[in-house]
Amino acid sequence: MPDVAADSAASASAGELVPFVPDTEIAVVYPLHHGLKPPISRVSISWARGNNLRVSLLRNPPSNSDSDGEIGGKVVEVNLDSGAADVREPAQWRRIAYGSVTPFALLQSRKNSASILSKLQSSPSPFHLDWWEYVMEYSKDIKELLGNPKSNYNPLIEDPKEVLKKGEEPTSLKAAWELMEMFYADKLCQSWLPERLVDWLADYDCLLSGDQPAVHSKLVEFQGTLVTLQVIEDDPKYWEVISSALAVGWLEIVVKLLRLHGSYHLDQISHCHLEKMLFLVTVFCLPGQVLFIKMKIPWYPCICFHSCILSPVCFSVIEQTENGLVETVAVLISMMPRMRPELKNGKLGECFKAKPDFMKAWEKWREQITKLDSSAFWVLCDHRQTREGLKNLIQIMLGNTEILCTATSHWIELYISHFLFIRPFTVGFESMYNLAQKCVKMKPMSSPHKLLRLIIGIIGENTEVVLAECSRGFGPWMVTHAIELLTARSDQADFLLHKEHDDIGGISMEELHRLVYAQVLTSHFLTWQIAPVYLTSCMRQGMSLLEVLLYRQPAQHNQLLLKNLEICRLYELDHVSSNIMKIAGVYHWKHGRKGLGVFWLQQARDEFLLNKIAQRLFDSVGKSISGESFKQWEGLIELLGSKSKPAGSLEFLHKYRDFKKLLQQVCDRKTPDAARHAADLLMLLMKNPSTPQRFWLPLLYDSLTLLSWQGRPLLNVSQTNLLLNKLQELSMASLRPGIVATDLPAEALDSVRLALATNLGRAILEEQ
Repeated sequence: MPDVAADSAASASAGELVPFVPDTEIAVVYPLHHGLKPPISRVSISWARGNNLRVSLLRNPPSNSDSDGEIGGKVVEVNLDSGAADVREPAQWRRIAYGSVTPFALLQSRKNSASILSKLQSSPSPFHLDWWEYVMEYSKDIKELLGNPKSNYNPLIEDPKEVLKKGEEPTSLKAAWELMEMFYADKLCQSWLPERLVDWLADYDCLLSGDQPAVHSKLVEFQGTLVTLQVIEDDPKYWEVISSALAVGWLEIVVKLLRLHGSYHLDQISHCHLEKMLFLVTVFCLPGQVLFIKMKIPWYPCICFHSCILSPVCFSVIEQTENGLVETVAVLISMMPRMRPELKNGKLGECFKAKPDFMKAWEKWREQITKLDSSAFWVLCDHRQTREGLKNLIQIMLGNTEILCTATSHWIELYISHFLFIRPFTVGFESMYNLAQKCVKMKPMSSPHKLLRLIIGIIGENTEVVLAECSRGFGPWMVTHAIELLTARSDQADFLLHKEHDDIGGISMEELHRLVYAQVLTSHFLTWQIAPVYLTSCMRQGMSLLEVLLYRQPAQHNQLLLKNLEICRLYELDHVSSNIMKIAGVYHWKHGRKGLGVFWLQQARDEFLLNKIAQRLFDSVGKSISGESFKQWEGLIELLGSKSKPAGSLEFLHKYRDFKKLLQQVCDRKTPDAARHAADLLMLLMKNPSTPQRFWLPLLYDSLTLLSWQGRPLLNVSQTNLLLNKLQELSMASLRPGIVATDLPAEALDSVRLALATNLGRAILEEQ
């Protein structure tokens, strides 16, 4: 997984868990083919599966008059792997990390269902009986992620001299996964486990090339020189690579190389053939004769022999004997009995499912090889390299340990050759570990490959060693997901991995490895959001660590905050969701985004903090209630409307906002209806007990236009007396300490008193 980046002051100030360091300084442009006509009003970008970006494009909704029949939007995915090769490796890890979430979650869901059923039923549940099948389905999904289908290569015309075909580029991670699957999860392959190892080595032998060349590397090297060889059977490397390929069971390669032998081609006469032909000429020549013999060989269209007659029959016998021996060995190899249910296309051998049938076929096959080994035809094969090379192949098929050891490079190759030619009847784990130790001694390695160390742990049936090698060689992802394979059919491994340990906080080894992997995911800003899947599968400490993870996410990013809340909703963490919204509200309020702060506090239903905000609003609005500065609070007051009703005192600010708007309309239009409505709202505010006393004078001062209305008075006698009493009460309160000062002019009180007295007189006259 991506490495944990070092902390920095800049990243800490930005609130990032891990600073983002671009993998390349060169900008990469990815083409986006959406086919929409402009204008495009909105673009949304989010992560899709693996290393794909999901881009949603939306157009403006067309009106009825100019509708062009186009769709309103489109969603396309952009594969980031197609860009710079520098980011391919971390991108591949992200693809694996994201892709493995769904199979893992599905298997955990099935495991929980099986656990519930086992508690409700006395008999074993169907989940328990067929559990390995669910694990194999899970393993299949994971293997598809670990593959590299882009490297597949299928030429239209096959090269007859191409020994190794190009296929999927192998990786150590997939090789390790297949080892775990075949030994621990796949119940059906236990009867033909050695053959599975043969297939595994054929796919991944190229990964084992280190200090010593592997069979695969020998074949690659020989294929590079194959096109330059005119007489292939004279090259010692030719017979060496054939022996090595046969020793590890790559029969189709052996047969293909054997049929490149010169005896199959009529247009090739080797040096030894020509010498033999001249020897026969001296034997059958007649003195004094000169004959011109036209041979059916392109290299020798006309050969003149003085005083000689060539016997074509003798030459044919020699040529056919050599070719016959080569073809006989090739046929025997292609008919080799194999204890397995079936073979892939292009693979050679005869399959047997039942062990008795396989044993009979094997004994018969061995008898044929023994008869060929003692045949008299070898005397007629004068080409020394061919004779020795074929004899060497026969000894390999007869199980000659010394020759097998010479033909193989690594102990795993020697190990597999033992199963093929010395111990073909091995089933399951029968003495596999002892044989492996023997092969390691015969083929010691100074620094064994991590796959070879893993194999030793697996065949040694040592769960602790397997876990250690997976962790050391392949990282936390491998351990976390391979545990499901380890426990598929092994009760011992299941007990070991689920046993709770007091020295590590009472958690099991399985939970410990999941927590470690979740920590790796949380260390990168592109993968932290899939960590909850693994944390919630940890019964002891997972949920508490998930809460810590969610609280640590920066509150300033709205999209990240929404992602946090979605995770809380999925896992029913209502209290965490409420706290996160409170944190976001306080953060935005402190950083000047007061509207966002109030919004998130309302979502969290935090009455205490909202009341605190309302109190601060009273202080601010009370000082600047008369003037243009009130506009900066108007939107906030509207946000603190009566719909949320988190605090009763906020109701006044909401009504006051409406009063200010209505008063502005009165000043603009000067209509009696608007003025009358504003006067009624003024009286409601003055009568309302929730209206703070410090707002009385600013309210009356703003209402001077209403109090001195040119037409009929808007307030009657009783209403005017009520306002005068409020004004008198306010005058008495101003003498007490602690009164909040306002930004009103000094003559504001006298102006309001005069306006009320004038309105009282007019109201008395109006009523009379």
